[in-house]
Amino acid sequence: STLGDCITLRPPSIDTMTSLQLATKARSLNVANPVARLYRSIVKELPRVLMIYDIDTPLSEARDSVRQQFQKNSHIQDPRVLNMLLEKGYMDLEEILLQHAQRPHLIRKLNGGNLEYLESTRFRLSPKSSEQDFFNRD
Repeated sequence: STLGDCITLRPPSIDTMTSLQLATKARSLNVANPVARLYRSIVKELPRVLMIYDIDTPLSEARDSVRQQFQKNSHIQDPRVLNMLLEKGYMDLEEILLQHAQRPHLIRKLNGGNLEYLESTRFRLSPKSSEQDFFNRD
């Protein structure tokens, strides 16, 4: 018997893959208002998301942007469409938390689909900056 006979290659199971499976977990919960649950989940993760992606948008503006996105779809009554939007919301949140989304994509979502790219308002040091520039910045 050779070493190759003893080793069998199996694809990784879902449990071993890196995923949060937020939509699956949310689906298993019986909540009176699943839309509010998604909204609270997103707002809860906003500070971490803004830090991970280095976005200088104030937290209050980011919350307002998320609220506007939810209000944009508040007229929807069809349960099938509502479930599809909930699934998409959880999938988007999971992709963002796992850092599968790129920074410009997230900025576009926070700007309500606006394609304008917001530059950081922080003073950034260049490679030629001196120590004095470092200490003088805000």
